[in-house]
Amino acid sequence: MFQLFLRARTHSFLRGHSRAEQEFRARSPERDAETDQSRIEAIMIAIEDALDAAEREQSGLNRRVEDVLARAAVTFGNGDDEYLEREDLDNHHQDLFDKEILNGQRRLKELGSSIAHFKFLKAAMLSRFPGFRPPVVNN
Repeated sequence: MFQLFLRARTHSFLRGHSRAEQEFRARSPERDAETDQSRIEAIMIAIEDALDAAEREQSGLNRRVEDVLARAAVTFGNGDDEYLEREDLDNHHQDLFDKEILNGQRRLKELGSSIAHFKFLKAAMLSRFPGFRPPVVNN
């Protein structure tokens, strides 16, 4: 009984493979090009999105750091001996401004580096796939 079942399965298996080999068809070159284009486009969109987000963050942070610098200049005073007569509250605010400025400048440096890397990735993608044409955006 088992041998009969095995023989039937083997015959069915072999018959299925010969049919599959006869039915094999490759996709058209146009469809392959569309698939490749969509893959490259997805990567380029991700790079563009990351680059745009980093540039927006850099612009906003740069404005905020400039604002903090201006506020710090006001609390700092303009006298030669201002630091000797400065009130404790002004010292406290000055320390807070210093911390904010340092954090902001550190982040601006990181963002500058990230933006440079994203631009490099974009240039590398465009050089590796010279036939890539970004989709036309209607505004």
